[in-house]
Amino acid sequence: MQQTEISIILPTYNESKNIWGILEHIQKYIPKDLMTETIVVDDNSPDDTAKIAEDYFHSIKEKTSHTISVIKRNAKKGLSSAILNGIQEASGNTIIVMDSDFSHPPNIIPKMIDTLKQTSCDIVIASRYIKGGSIQGWPFKRKLMSKIATGIAKKGLKIESHDPMSGFFAFKKNIIDGLKFDAIGYKMLLEILVKTKGAKIQEVPYTFTDRKAGSSKLGASTVLDYCKSVWKLYKYGRKVRKDEARTSVRFLSKAARFFTVGASGLGVNYLASMLFATSANIWYLHATVMGIIFSITSNFVLNKYWTFEDRDFSTKRTLVQYGKFAGFSSIGALVQLGMVYYLVDGWDISYPISLTLAVGIAAFSNFILNKKWTFKEKVWS
Repeated sequence: MQQTEISIILPTYNESKNIWGILEHIQKYIPKDLMTETIVVDDNSPDDTAKIAEDYFHSIKEKTSHTISVIKRNAKKGLSSAILNGIQEASGNTIIVMDSDFSHPPNIIPKMIDTLKQTSCDIVIASRYIKGGSIQGWPFKRKLMSKIATGIAKKGLKIESHDPMSGFFAFKKNIIDGLKFDAIGYKMLLEILVKTKGAKIQEVPYTFTDRKAGSSKLGASTVLDYCKSVWKLYKYGRKVRKDEARTSVRFLSKAARFFTVGASGLGVNYLASMLFATSANIWYLHATVMGIIFSITSNFVLNKYWTFEDRDFSTKRTLVQYGKFAGFSSIGALVQLGMVYYLVDGWDISYPISLTLAVGIAAFSNFILNKKWTFKEKVWS
């Protein structure tokens, strides 16, 4: 019997409206000269997703050598966990991971396989953020969240990919031999990139199209899982890195962490402000103040614990530091409030756009002041 060469992992939960079609499209675009299998990993979908996948395979198995198997899990255990489960069961030496909602077009699969073969790389990432790639159907807030999450991954975890948050990727199975995965949340690629440090990466462009059927799995728990995953991966990276003696490298590492915290603060600021402005139905300037308070607090805690590795959280020390941090950050807050008011009332620019511009400029001034006075760093050092 011929050895399976390509294993396609397709995690699902309540994808009854998409699963037949996506399997049909995969069958259409997979190279016919390669032995391939698709592994559907279903998290106990109540809408019969697993049964529909099995029915599809029964309808084609006499006509093709492509096989489809279904792993039925007894609970909703998460996307990364499902992907890892599928990888463990895969018999192919090349693994392709993709979503089942048509946001990842199957016609890109041949290009990914060819790139993996022709460039001698270890991982091929279908990227939204290189030339030729794009996103369709996302609102501004979703795009902003994606950019922030990508920036955190690239700067905080030192990932060199343009799209480390992609859910559409291929890799040689042997590069993960002996590695242990936490499989937290939705971003399995990020964990693979961190734990296979040194693996050769290539990226191919594609257009991400938001789902037409079914509902998105993105929610508050997804954001929380992402934060947990990044923190665990950061700690993992620290364990495997050797002590760095060069002052310049240590400084750049600390600067990258400060900017990463700042990026997370942008997200906290924007989301909290929009939440209070829309859900609580309060005046936009009051909502902006609440967003500022939330972001100052999260930035302080992360910078104290992560950037400057100060683990002394005694009450007096922490309150004094927070007072200094908040004091200097308040100048940036005044800049933000002034800009929001000027742009909304003076120029009649919409609140979301005004808020984005104001948050960006305020964050930059906040960084300069806190770098020099709160954390005692030279501005241009």
